[in-house]
Amino acid sequence: MPSLKELRNRIASVRSTQKITKAMQMVAVSKLRRAQAAAEAARPYALRVESVLTNLASAATPGEGPRLLTGSGANQTHLLVVCTGERGLCGGFNTAIVRLARDKATALASEGKTVKIVCVGKKGFEQLRRTHEKQILELIDLRAVRAITYETARPIAEKIIGLFDSGEFDVCTLFFSRFRSVISQIPTALQLIPPELGEVNDKAPSYDYEPDESEILTQLLPQALTVRVYRALLENAASFFGSQMSAMDNATRNAGEMAKKYTLRYNRTRQAMITKELIEIISGAEAL
Repeated sequence: MPSLKELRNRIASVRSTQKITKAMQMVAVSKLRRAQAAAEAARPYALRVESVLTNLASAATPGEGPRLLTGSGANQTHLLVVCTGERGLCGGFNTAIVRLARDKATALASEGKTVKIVCVGKKGFEQLRRTHEKQILELIDLRAVRAITYETARPIAEKIIGLFDSGEFDVCTLFFSRFRSVISQIPTALQLIPPELGEVNDKAPSYDYEPDESEILTQLLPQALTVRVYRALLENAASFFGSQMSAMDNATRNAGEMAKKYTLRYNRTRQAMITKELIEIISGAEAL
């Protein structure tokens, strides 16, 4: 049985931890508001770019167009771009994204495909290198980035396009977490090259393009890819802070419950020691 001093030290330690988790929760709440607002503000623009890209691709000659649209024509080498957080203490946020990417890599390997990985975020790299270290090409560290901007996504998109132009892969898939609410973040896989396009809206007005669709797509596709990466980073940031806020809230409540249990145990131990001392005094007095 621990002594009273040990119990007092445990209670003090748990309460100190509770103060830390409570402070981290408040910081996450503050950052979540800005990250959520940024993610929601980027969605209409990203959806509009997707719509324009879909309409242009449907108007282009089938099987023809820029390589970023049609792909390399093969399906042997796959590049997985895994976007996770740079920090932990966020529940299962990073693990859920890595699990989705790892399952995809395992499925591709079972089909005889070649898998290459680019990690955006330290936590995803730390988990994936345990099982896929040889497939990891690069770690893109965003710890120095204070706020996600379009310029943050541009080098990542240029890196992907550069690898594709040099023939390093045939298909590229982006993994991130889509923000739904504070308690709901959805791990998502989005194919970047060749891009996954939605259905064409038959009710939308038709346009005649000048210059032709292929030339416009040549200019639009790199920007559209950058927009997709940018949106993924914003969704990831909002999902991270939402998950961190929930995790720190749970940790704060658990620390409070643990402190209560230790306090109750301390009081019972103290009372037992006092009762034992009284019994010894009374027994000694009766013996005299």
